[in-house]
Amino acid sequence: MNSAETAQASKYFLALGSALKGLDTYLQEEQSPAYQHGVIAAIASGYLDRLQSSLKSWENKISFEKKFRVSQTESGFPAFQNVLELKNDRADAKKRLQRFDDEETIRKNMVDHILSKKTFPLDLQRQMAEREYLQSVQEGKHFSPLVLPKTIRVSVNPKTKRPFYVVHWGFYDGSANLPMIYMATIEDSSEDITKTLVSSSGKLNKHVNIKLPVDGLLNPELALQFDDFCEKNSAYSLMPSTIAQSMDKDFDHLHPKQLRRFVLGPFYHSAFTRHGEKVDQILARVKKPENAWLMTWTMQEIFSISEKPAKWGLWGGTPARETFHINTDDLEATRMGVSDFQRHALVPHEAYQAIYASGQEADIFNGYQKHVISDGHVLRNM
Repeated sequence: MNSAETAQASKYFLALGSALKGLDTYLQEEQSPAYQHGVIAAIASGYLDRLQSSLKSWENKISFEKKFRVSQTESGFPAFQNVLELKNDRADAKKRLQRFDDEETIRKNMVDHILSKKTFPLDLQRQMAEREYLQSVQEGKHFSPLVLPKTIRVSVNPKTKRPFYVVHWGFYDGSANLPMIYMATIEDSSEDITKTLVSSSGKLNKHVNIKLPVDGLLNPELALQFDDFCEKNSAYSLMPSTIAQSMDKDFDHLHPKQLRRFVLGPFYHSAFTRHGEKVDQILARVKKPENAWLMTWTMQEIFSISEKPAKWGLWGGTPARETFHINTDDLEATRMGVSDFQRHALVPHEAYQAIYASGQEADIFNGYQKHVISDGHVLRNM
């Protein structure tokens, strides 16, 4: 990566960072649909923080290792190989850090170099960047290929008297180069966990001390199997209905009542992406690099409308199974395999002005809920 490519990459990091910050602002605003479903906003915000941490680490990495790849013709997000490298580098980060002086010593050496040699200490700058990169990688707060599930809520369904969990996990799809957030509401009919969590009055047992969030599924007997399921069944190519049905089939005592998938992207940037020729050309007219972007995302949902009761007899039987609702009145919902979906687009005010001036606003935002952001606020009624 030459100096021109490095400068271009810096513009990309600046724009994507601004987009993630803008999306977080939108999610936290009281008028946003996600805020009204407070759990969604809180969950998504944590994953946006992970993506921001990944960006910071990648920016440090190109200072000492000149390579970085973006899915220019597909998602506009960093290529999966970059995500995988963060995970792999974590394995030996501690050992590699031992080769470096501490930050204070490196800074002192940088000052000494400038004063004595009257030149900029490029090698020491690279050492500092690599040190900061390894420190961030060691912390592990990135958007990894699979961000393991967490249980963030537990309660009891008053009708079924079963405990239910709200669980979320993250997945960076290697084929589509898209980061995704999954959120699921799952009832658990396992006998042991029900006895533990549900009191005789049919409410959550107050004597059970649960400190949420809990890593993994709350049911310890199924937690590892659930992690494995999420790793193998979260690809973008799988419809939400397929994932929910597979979960229902693979776990006799887990009953998925609702599954949401938050798909980030595609992301459009004038200097880097090539998958939205019309959008890219308009964004190229935007003066400030941090405003030359457009971020889209899709929220998909599948929910159960009924449960077929379990049938057990002397010679075996069948466990309870869910009936999921797919909105066949909407062709796009049917194609996605969902009960409902929403498409959103977020754009800085300066970029929106360029789109408006082009006369192609209606075409570009067709099918999307449009959100315009300026100075940390979402502008309404644009």
